[in-house]
Amino acid sequence: MQRIDTDVVIVGAGAAGLTAATELVKAGRTVVVLEARDRVGGRLWTDEIDGAMLEIGGQWVSPDQDALIETLDELGLETYPRYREGVNVYLAPDGTRRTFEGEIFPVPPATEQEIVTLIEKLDALVAEIDPERPWEHPDAKDLDETSFARWLETQTDDEEARENIGMFIAGAMLTKPAHAFSALQALLMAASAGSFSNLVDADFILDRRVVGGLQQVPLRLAERLGDEVVRLGQPVRTLRWNPEQPAEGVVAVTEELEVHASEVILAMPPVLFSRISYEPPLPRRQHQLHQHLSMGLVIKVHAVYETPFWRDLGLSGTAFSPYELVHEAYDNTNFDDPRGTLVGFVADEAADGVFQLPAEERKARILESMSHYYGEQAKHPVVYYESDWGSEEWTRGAYAASFDMGGLARYGADLRTPVGPIHFACSDMAGKGYQHVDGAVRMGREVAAQILEGARAGAR
Repeated sequence: MQRIDTDVVIVGAGAAGLTAATELVKAGRTVVVLEARDRVGGRLWTDEIDGAMLEIGGQWVSPDQDALIETLDELGLETYPRYREGVNVYLAPDGTRRTFEGEIFPVPPATEQEIVTLIEKLDALVAEIDPERPWEHPDAKDLDETSFARWLETQTDDEEARENIGMFIAGAMLTKPAHAFSALQALLMAASAGSFSNLVDADFILDRRVVGGLQQVPLRLAERLGDEVVRLGQPVRTLRWNPEQPAEGVVAVTEELEVHASEVILAMPPVLFSRISYEPPLPRRQHQLHQHLSMGLVIKVHAVYETPFWRDLGLSGTAFSPYELVHEAYDNTNFDDPRGTLVGFVADEAADGVFQLPAEERKARILESMSHYYGEQAKHPVVYYESDWGSEEWTRGAYAASFDMGGLARYGADLRTPVGPIHFACSDMAGKGYQHVDGAVRMGREVAAQILEGARAGAR
């Protein structure tokens, strides 16, 4: 087994881990990044499927994501706007297809008023939430013991209003049923984007894409660091550390390497922390905390057509309905691509259901749902692909981890707290930018600064 000595070992070559590595190297520290997969990027992955470039993982950039935007600028990456000309589509509870413009769906006037009122109430609550410390809100415990579904029920009797508001957090973001996460977790999700209004504004939250795909960020960061720093196909099996003598550092062990370092950063989804054996074990608090986090479940559906036919029909490609199998969909055509691509999403319990079907039947069900928005042509793509992160060994869900009921108020303050020489960083732990690449970049920067500040304090 090869021994490597370095200042910091980082487990995970996603945006958080590679950002941390970049910041540490800039400051003169030596770093080794160990990645279990045979590629960098984590939940960012751009691949060619049947001749079509598809962003299998994360892909959008919104105007408030300044940490990500700074990184894009630094790496020389260009962006382009998501196509949004034309009208959007909404499917009502009875299946009626309606087109609309703006943010509010074409619902009955009384329901529209309820939706507007709910958004105003949520924006007011979100304004009281610090996304870095949501557990410090005076009502945090009560909000965390109330499911988001139940909270909505206390606010309005209008079921269509509840379904539509719930969709933006449950299906579109946390990808869990609204009864499975708390109102506090929902408020954190909204606060991480600046407001609930931002989450319901597709033109804001899904503003732009990166030419060549968002995976270009980790790919270019890794390229700058070099192959000697970033080691692929190296899942860490054991982490040895001494809680009595943190200065002794850590040893990260793969099947081929033994990396000795002063400190380690675990830059991966928290649901994977238990894949590593710790000698000795992590403290009780960490064991409990990590068991209260779980990933959501969503199928990201890519359908490529010879042309973006919906544009000729005057449609933007943006479509919503909490009553459809595909609850939201967008024009996802690549930069300067003459073909058209639609991307749709099937989340939480709906995803459970279709995953029980044979692949061809699942495809038919999903395309049938998309045809309700776009017409018969949607049933006949030339390329069809389903991003299934739930079956991916080194991710196990999407888009990110969130706490179960009561977990955020109970454990949130310890989520990013280092344990001796062991540090934690990933988008799942971010405040601003939570669940997004922007949050991963922020966490990478934060943990690198934490390590460097600790080194400076030790030198004084």
